Amino acid sequence: MAILKVIEVLASSEKSWEDAARNAVKTAGKTVKGIRSVYVQESSALVKDNDIVEYRVNVKISFEVISD
Repeated sequence: MAILKVIEVLASSEKSWEDAARNAVKTAGKTVKGIRSVYVQESSALVKDNDIVEYRVNVKISFEVISD
């Protein structure tokens, strides 16, 4: 049996929503071990002069706390 914990992370990227999600996992991975999955809960973008300048995601990251 495994016990998982879920945290919510906000991240951004100038490239894409996928890259923003990747940044969220990389950042969380600096302090959290055993990441199992990422769920993109919400995505948005910052627009300037009719162009997207920043992609933003709100993700839920699950990781293992205890494993038998």
